[in-house]
Amino acid sequence: MKKHLFINAIITMLASTLATAQTKPDIKPGAATMAVQPFMFSVNTLTQNQPKWNINYTGSYGERASGAFGYDGVDQQVSVKGYLGNRLTLYANADLGFANAGGVTSAQQAEVIRDFVGGRQALGARFGVGLGANRDFSNTAAIFSRVTAAFDANNWRLGGNMKFEKAFSKSRDGIDLITSIGFQHRIAKSFFAGIEAVGQDLEGFWETDEAEGGAKLLIGPSINIAPERSRLSFSLCGGPVFYATRSSVLTSAAIRDVGNLASQNGYTVKAMIAFNLQR
Repeated sequence: MKKHLFINAIITMLASTLATAQTKPDIKPGAATMAVQPFMFSVNTLTQNQPKWNINYTGSYGERASGAFGYDGVDQQVSVKGYLGNRLTLYANADLGFANAGGVTSAQQAEVIRDFVGGRQALGARFGVGLGANRDFSNTAAIFSRVTAAFDANNWRLGGNMKFEKAFSKSRDGIDLITSIGFQHRIAKSFFAGIEAVGQDLEGFWETDEAEGGAKLLIGPSINIAPERSRLSFSLCGGPVFYATRSSVLTSAAIRDVGNLASQNGYTVKAMIAFNLQR
C-alpha cells in the first residue's frame, strides 16, 4: 500500500509540472539551467540569478535501503533552500520515515555552503565548501563538511559533492566519506535528463573492517524539469543500491545518500517538487 501511494504521488507531481510547463511561453536558451535542485543526491549552491528562497517536498521509497532520502520504507521530507547573499547558500531539511517493518522515526539536517570559486552567475563553474550538523533516524548526532562542485552551460550541467562526516557514536567510523556526481543534458526546452552516481563508505575499498558494512554504490537515471516562468520544478532519480565491498561489521542507521541495511543490496527511488517563494 505504501509503495503504491508513493508511485501515485510521483505520477501526480510529474503530470502537474508538465502541465505547468506546457502553459508557459517558450523557454529562452539557458534559462532552464537555473534549477533550484537539479540533482537528487548532490546539493548545489544558489546564485543571485536564481530563485532565492524555495520550499521543497521530497518523497522516497526504498527496499533494503536507509538514509536521508529514505530507508527501508517511505521517507517524507520538507526542506528550505535559500540564497543568503555574498555567495552563501542555506539548506535545511526535516524527515519523517515510515518503515516497512513498522514504526515511525525522524531526522533533521542543516548546513551553510559558500562558493569560493565562481558563484556570482548561474552559468559557469562553481566550487564551494560548507559546514553543517544532523541527527539521523537512530538519534545519533553528527557534524559534517561538504565540498561542492558544479558547471552549468546552456545545454548541459555537471555537479558533485564530497561529504566528510563525524558521528558522535563509538560504533561508527571516525570519519565517513560520501561522494556523488551527476550529469544532465537538455532534451527539450526545460527538460533535462542524465545520470547520477553515489558512493558511500568508500574507505571500505581499503579497510576490511569498515564499521558500516563496506563500500556501497548507487547509479541510476536522473531527470529535472524547471520551466522558466513557473514557480514549480520537478526532479527524479533512483536505482539499485549495491555493495562493492563487504565487511563483517553490521551497518548503522546513519544519514547517507545511499542505503545500507545489514549488508543486503536494495534499491531506492526519490522524487522532489520545488516551489519558488519569489518570482
